[in-house]
Amino acid sequence: MAMDIEKVEEGVVPRTEYNNKAPPSSEEKAQKKSSINWLLLLLNFTLTAIGTIGGPLLLRLYFLHGGGRKWLTSWLQTAGFPFLILPLSILYIRERARGTHTHFLAEPKLLISSAAIGLLLGLDNFLYSYGVSLLPVSTSSLLFSTQLAFTAFFALIIVRQKFSPFSINAVVLMTLGSVLLGIRKSGDRPANVTNGEYLLGFVITLGAAALLGFVLPCIEMTYAKASRAISFTVVMQFQLGVTFFATLFCTIGMIINKDFTAIGREASAYGLGETKYYMVLTAIAILFQMVFVGSLGIVFCTSSLFAGVVAATLLPITEIAAVIVYHEKFTGEKGMALALCLWGFTSYFYGAYRTEKKQTPQTESD
Repeated sequence: MAMDIEKVEEGVVPRTEYNNKAPPSSEEKAQKKSSINWLLLLLNFTLTAIGTIGGPLLLRLYFLHGGGRKWLTSWLQTAGFPFLILPLSILYIRERARGTHTHFLAEPKLLISSAAIGLLLGLDNFLYSYGVSLLPVSTSSLLFSTQLAFTAFFALIIVRQKFSPFSINAVVLMTLGSVLLGIRKSGDRPANVTNGEYLLGFVITLGAAALLGFVLPCIEMTYAKASRAISFTVVMQFQLGVTFFATLFCTIGMIINKDFTAIGREASAYGLGETKYYMVLTAIAILFQMVFVGSLGIVFCTSSLFAGVVAATLLPITEIAAVIVYHEKFTGEKGMALALCLWGFTSYFYGAYRTEKKQTPQTESD
């Protein structure tokens, strides 16, 4: 569901700004809509790309050199939420200066939704961390790309997503790419991981992909059913709520697992040294926060399905990075999976381009 930028602007720009000048023409509205959409989309895509590629690499680095706290790494994936306070404060001050009635936190309805989605995200983070601890990054990344198929399925049910032949083709190709990895599931098993543990990591990673595929359409539905126009400020408020509750969920897991008391011992025994241990943890928190901010921003600008396509496309690139950085095996199955994922993304993006090109003349004639 592409967001209506004109409605978004009604919640951001006071009507009094147009009192002393003529209303913008239809052509000016179309140009402004296009520029704002693509600018925000580019920003959010950049954040998502940096975090999606760098986050799993550092997460695997943590496990490779002696780290073993899965609840800790789950917590880190959203623990960077305080960084959202600064841009949210700037947006809040700007809107108040314009005379717009706004609140710093999300309205009660959105806050409740953010709590529910945040708890699901916290569980998803744990499943993802568990899978990465048992699988090479190159394998877990391609497995996680199956979230596109799950996103498409749940988007069809939850938000009645319309599919074109290009989007169907993309889902099928990317799903087939992940199925290929199961043909020789033990071909890249780490030396310290048993066959049973490898299979467990395989299943858990697919579970994490399925859960994320459910969460993204839920976010889109929340935007659609909100009682006020969804501006970028509201999106930031929603993100703050989701990441706070996801962090709270993982904090409870850390307390039960006694991770807080074990961090000091683990840092002193870490293979790269105590200083680098904390540097790795901090970087993980920042990178995964970038992923989350970017992903919700992409849903805001376009749809949950497109957010799934972007994630599924970036994960194979993460696989290549893992092969370069960690010298993981690049099997024929992985090569074919990568090719199918890239082909699927190209198909989806071309279909979206054709759809927009057809709609542009209609917009200009309104």
